[in-house]
Amino acid sequence: HVQLVESGGGSVQPGSSLNLSCVVSGIRSGTADEIINCMGWFRQAPGEEREGVAHIFTTGNAYYAASVEGRFTVSRDNANNTVYLQMDSLKPEDTAMYYCAADLVPGHAPPIGTSTGYEYRHWGQGTQVTVS
Repeated sequence: HVQLVESGGGSVQPGSSLNLSCVVSGIRSGTADEIINCMGWFRQAPGEEREGVAHIFTTGNAYYAASVEGRFTVSRDNANNTVYLQMDSLKPEDTAMYYCAADLVPGHAPPIGTSTGYEYRHWGQGTQVTVS
């Protein structure tokens, strides 16, 4: 079955950088194009709703939440089913659990901002980012 594993989180000071990674595994032959066509990064702080932060298609087209645009960069390695989130100039308000997701559900647009949690079929367990 499909699994997503995030890594790269940590505790840093404001102004620092982190690079998150998410590796997708367990993709059955012939389904990769569908599952990894669009991949996204989300975050959720305690007491807050989950929000879409950045999304990237296989083509390289990327979309960002206004709160991170210019500071975060999403990229991907299609050959290795991996998506990255380079986070620069981190702020305390970036503190959250960060999740990656894959396999965009047909009819759903990659959410920027509040997420229902149902836009993608597969989700990772998250990696904690703390900025203080």
